[in-house]
Amino acid sequence: MRGRTGYRIGAAVVAGLLMAGAARAASYEFVPAPQADLNRVYRVDKATGEVISCQYGLQENTIGTTLCFGPGEGAGPQAPSEYGLVASRHLREAGVFRVNHRTGAMSICYVLDDAVVCTPQGNAGSEVPRTGSAPAPASKP
Repeated sequence: MRGRTGYRIGAAVVAGLLMAGAARAASYEFVPAPQADLNRVYRVDKATGEVISCQYGLQENTIGTTLCFGPGEGAGPQAPSEYGLVASRHLREAGVFRVNHRTGAMSICYVLDDAVVCTPQGNAGSEVPRTGSAPAPASKP
């Protein structure tokens, strides 16, 4: 009897470890750039928010190549959360929105030179950094 109990506990531990490993496995979302004449797809890691992009490229004497742009400024891993990508319907827009489904924060991501970059996350109701000093309130006469 004692042997069976030990076996069941061991099996439960192994199953738990396997499930934890599967939960940590990367899950991605893919969205095409909205620009009508651009063959580019963005990918976001749904848990970390890291964004990359790939597109088709011409290469002599081949069928072509896949050009990928890794994460640059702001496009690397963010605080753990639930991230997604949203493309605007603007036909001349080459970037996409990275959205945080838990907080509602958004940033704009696009390819700049050889990397994907993203703006700092913003959220309605969050304080917007000011570039200058606010005007002084008018004094009463």
